[in-house]
Amino acid sequence: MSSEKITLSVNDLSVSFQQGDKQVHIVKNISFDIEHNKTVALVGESGSGKSLTAHSIMRLLPYPLAFHPSGEIWFSNDWDVSAGGVTTGVAKKTHKNERCEKCIELLSRPLESMMAIRGHDIGMIFQEPMSALNPLHTIEQQIGESVNLGYFGTEKGLSKQAIQKRVLSLLKQVHIVDPESKLSAYPHQLSGGQRQRVMIAMALANRPKLLIADEPTTALDVTVQKEILDLLKELQREYKMSILLITHDLGVVKYLADQVFVMQQGEIVEQGNTCDVLNNPQNDYTKLLMDSCPKGEPVELKANDCPVVVETKHLNVIYNKNKPLFGKCKDFFLALEDINFKLQEGRTLGVLGESGSGKSTLALAILKLIESKGVIELDGCDISKLNEKQVRPFRSSMQVVFQDPFSSLSPRMSVKQIISEGLHLQNLSAKNDASKTKLSDDDIDKMVNDIMQEVGLSPDTKHRYPHEFSGGQRQRIAIARAFILNPRLVFLDEPTSALDRAVQMQVINLLRKLQAGRKLSYIFISHDIHVVKAMSHEVMVIKNGQIVEHGNAKRVLDNPEHPYTQKLLKATL
Repeated sequence: MSSEKITLSVNDLSVSFQQGDKQVHIVKNISFDIEHNKTVALVGESGSGKSLTAHSIMRLLPYPLAFHPSGEIWFSNDWDVSAGGVTTGVAKKTHKNERCEKCIELLSRPLESMMAIRGHDIGMIFQEPMSALNPLHTIEQQIGESVNLGYFGTEKGLSKQAIQKRVLSLLKQVHIVDPESKLSAYPHQLSGGQRQRVMIAMALANRPKLLIADEPTTALDVTVQKEILDLLKELQREYKMSILLITHDLGVVKYLADQVFVMQQGEIVEQGNTCDVLNNPQNDYTKLLMDSCPKGEPVELKANDCPVVVETKHLNVIYNKNKPLFGKCKDFFLALEDINFKLQEGRTLGVLGESGSGKSTLALAILKLIESKGVIELDGCDISKLNEKQVRPFRSSMQVVFQDPFSSLSPRMSVKQIISEGLHLQNLSAKNDASKTKLSDDDIDKMVNDIMQEVGLSPDTKHRYPHEFSGGQRQRIAIARAFILNPRLVFLDEPTSALDRAVQMQVINLLRKLQAGRKLSYIFISHDIHVVKAMSHEVMVIKNGQIVEHGNAKRVLDNPEHPYTQKLLKATL
């Protein structure tokens, strides 16, 4: 029996949903304890029940459609298990009276009473800060609202000056640079790392006893990711709080968690000390997760004299800052400076760098979606001086697969409509060009069926909508949409960062297979060095709009020369 204090104890928790006449059981009889000042990680793929468990603790599920067939969730900041007869990890409960007076059972409480617990005793960092933060409110307003929660229901609240002072203190605690200037800023004016720090400040505004962190570092650069994790460690020591970490990234688990619980299909299949579980997994599913770290070699090259698909010469992108209503702008920002590279057929160029370094700006410039200076050659043709009408015939040769497949796919279009949209646009172009052949509806239907099979989707599902697919399947739909036009060059903008490790590996293998079969050239934009290493023949590292290192992927990633590249590799978990 442990003599440690338990902050939260989940006992025999089940979560089900009512769907018409049927009941769907998602989380099935799980139990775990979180000790005081310790970090527990829930690990598993999408749909395993991790986030549902976290939302059950906060009572944020869509009740009454969601319900709990069984379970108790006991919360306390002063709970000695030796007095209550609780065995850590098993959570054997007998009777409510056996607990200390400060223990409360969350599932049986009225939903209205949870207002006093959410944000005050239990804080939560949500997965995507841009979605979780209100775009219409300033940072001061949003953190100030959380500060006010601590005074909810009291006769005397905090003054405006006291709230601002507390907000500034919180921004300093989460290491926001120049916090005074961020008070009046809106979420879109901050970087991804800054937005995540604001979310942490809001969650910690009232010094909670338990912090729930739901994928707190997903889609962040490696350096920012490590900074956020170090910040959580520092704040945990300062506040003496417990942390429940929800993640699919085993590197984050190893770095932050004391204990890990592996979930599969709503059940805990393995649990224990983090080092023991990760170094010596016993369950087959845990072993699968461990083996799903991106690995392998990029597509084997059969010839070194392949034609050059894209080449840039002295490419520059300049943005106007504070452009006046009348007259010329005198304040400029150089987003890309003197970018020179060439990419051959069948090769992958991995582009590394932090947020704001210019990675996505490079893609937008080559795609002719923003103005640039310099030369951009596609299959030997200089497209840099072409206007929108002139560049249109080149569009099908350059395609993009975006980071978040759910955001990039229209929820109002079926899979067939999404994948075939580019073909219909080509037909519109063929009306005005007698040299082009117009595709019939049967031709389009066959092409959609063929590409869906090629990317590992059943053509029988082509009349479904994006919300009916998993994250990995939605990314396959996005790949099919791009590849049905037979492009020469594909931009892959963080195509796996929002996916689970096991699904990441599936998508990487699919991209390798398509590249080998179609002799495609990829520009792979990512912050995940493991993924870049598994995909890329060459690597280009960009910092502040400039190339600081460029060369063979193995040489750059195994033996980096530039201090910035060394910093990125050192921050990789």
